[in-house]
Amino acid sequence: QVQIVESGGGLVQAGGSLRLSCTASGLTFDTYPMAWFRQAPGKEREGVTRISGNGATTCVAGSVKGRFTISRDNAKNTVYLEMNGLKPEDTAMYYCAAAREPVHYCPGSWRDESEYNYWGQGTQVTVSS
Repeated sequence: QVQIVESGGGLVQAGGSLRLSCTASGLTFDTYPMAWFRQAPGKEREGVTRISGNGATTCVAGSVKGRFTISRDNAKNTVYLEMNGLKPEDTAMYYCAAAREPVHYCPGSWRDESEYNYWGQGTQVTVSS
């Protein structure tokens, strides 16, 4: 049984930083790409960033490029999201997800939820102005 658990969310002032963690179990972790999505109130869930199983390739949404960095430690079955320069518009529930296919590139559909078959429960990030 696959389990994905996110942690590290919280309340931070604009311009501040947070690091989210996502630990997965029940799958061959280093095989599968992992991604972070987010969903703000009243909006659809959107893909933020993704990393390949071997950590060599990342995909990043334009809205967070240069501010957010994804990384992974396969020895710990954990993916991280380092968020710097946070803005009020980054306020959302952040979700971690495991990809369906063990590819090592960024498919054009990497931001589609259908690319992922396992999801965590989310961790809330709130950025105050």
